[in-house]
Amino acid sequence: MLYDLSLTIDYSYDAASDRTRNILRLLPSNVAGVQQVRQRLLTILPRPDERRDGWDFFGNEMSMVAWHHPIDAISMQLTAQIERFEPASLFDLSPPLEELRAEILALKSLAPDAPHHFLAASPRVALSPKITDYGWDCLTDLGEGVTALKAVEAIGRALNRDMRFDPKATDVDTPPEVAFENRHGVCQDFAHIMIAALRGIGIPAGYVSGFLRTFPPPGQPRLEGADAMHAWVRAWVGKQVGWIEFDPTNDQFAGTDYITIGHGRDYGDVAPVKGAVRSAGGHRTQQAVDVIPLEDALA
Repeated sequence: MLYDLSLTIDYSYDAASDRTRNILRLLPSNVAGVQQVRQRLLTILPRPDERRDGWDFFGNEMSMVAWHHPIDAISMQLTAQIERFEPASLFDLSPPLEELRAEILALKSLAPDAPHHFLAASPRVALSPKITDYGWDCLTDLGEGVTALKAVEAIGRALNRDMRFDPKATDVDTPPEVAFENRHGVCQDFAHIMIAALRGIGIPAGYVSGFLRTFPPPGQPRLEGADAMHAWVRAWVGKQVGWIEFDPTNDQFAGTDYITIGHGRDYGDVAPVKGAVRSAGGHRTQQAVDVIPLEDALA
């Protein structure tokens, strides 16, 4: 599926800031066998006094920007054309869960994609005993010898059943233990809780940031800017299958409706905007996203 993608993030400040420095993770990259970026452009206004583009440890592209003069607003605009490939049939060649640990230990690489980086607690995902117990409880009906892939699917589907999507219940800094205790949150919370549950039972798991194509109600036109940034989970289920992606918010494996921006251990590794501002008073932010299939764009 070929998409035209546009994203606008606007910040405005009550008082002009004379020291602003940000790290942006907004540029989509090629992902072998998953997606190909045909073109992309990130425009930042006002123009930064410094801009350096590079890559972080996990291979996500970063734009490091800074302003040395007072500014009271920033606008970041991304346009891109991306092809998302149809996923291959997901045959379950993953090992039984009790054998997965041996496969992980047999891997000697510490490359960015190695599962070892995604087993322990990370800055925003603690290994919670309650969430670990929940993960094991999700597998009780699957019998002996449950495979790693089936365990990922079972936990993701259980979270979709037991959690309630509520955009007002949490914010970007809510710990997953709090969202889990109250059983509500947004896609970030669903992803963080699933990551904690998978790591708790021994499955390496990480966070994916990107976009999800949305569909208007039947008979209604799609609304410009109605799409949103999204989060889902990637999990390593053995050397034969490798990494898979599951979206607990929508109870499905990630497919052609998804566009990846970056991945890491948790949201902190892939936050779209991270930095420091010296100012006074409050600030406001506004975001608009459009994920348009090319045939719709041509129409």
